[in-house]
Amino acid sequence: MNELIPHLTVFLLVLVRVSAFFVTVPFFSYRTIPAQVKITLALVLAWMMYYTLDVEPFVFNDEYILLVMKEALVGLLLGLVGYIIMSAIQIAGSFIDFQMGFAIANIIDPQTGAQSPLIGQFFNMLAFLLLLAIDGHHMILNGIYYSYQLLPMDQFPQFAKESYIQFIITTFTAVFAIAFQMAAPVVATLFLVDLALGITAKTVPQLNIFVVGFPIKIGVSFLVMFTMIAVMIQVIQKLITIMIYGIRDLMAVLGGG
Repeated sequence: MNELIPHLTVFLLVLVRVSAFFVTVPFFSYRTIPAQVKITLALVLAWMMYYTLDVEPFVFNDEYILLVMKEALVGLLLGLVGYIIMSAIQIAGSFIDFQMGFAIANIIDPQTGAQSPLIGQFFNMLAFLLLLAIDGHHMILNGIYYSYQLLPMDQFPQFAKESYIQFIITTFTAVFAIAFQMAAPVVATLFLVDLALGITAKTVPQLNIFVVGFPIKIGVSFLVMFTMIAVMIQVIQKLITIMIYGIRDLMAVLGGG
């Protein structure tokens, strides 16, 4: 019976990292998942991970409080990196909505509770289904499980290293590059449509170009997205892969790798 009851000091550290990870990481942090399910999953996962760790019990003192704060920070950072990378979908949707004229019609994203563009919401749901289809949620759980190999429980992260700053710059660059790749077909096509409408407005002044141009731009945008949907799915799948690798690379950087 004693073997089934973990040491409280070690179990608490595992639970803090897993719980903080679930607060920010995509899919597990969505509001549509009940809080009771998140808490239960964090408890069960922390209890299972405890028996895979070869760590001596800690003593309740000032250093242990610092370890608890460190575990919470590490869990939040790992999940936040995944959220930032997946936010490229929202950025791409904002680019497209701005060109289509849908920027004034943002809606509430039920997953995150934040304002979301219409096309970005469509891409977000597509990424959510694709994440489940390729077992991305299992890879996310693998990330928090193997985080103890790259960043042990009794080791503090290294934020002052040059590789940490380089990782942040590289991550943000990749996010905007992928967002531009997703939005480029629609944005480039709408630029040509705007150019054609501008020429039409000069040649036919009697035509109300604002009334005619709005439905034309919407129709062309949906046609381009329907044509390029296969490419966009591949880009979203690449984005999910980058998210998994980004979480792993952050663990390696914080662990001194």
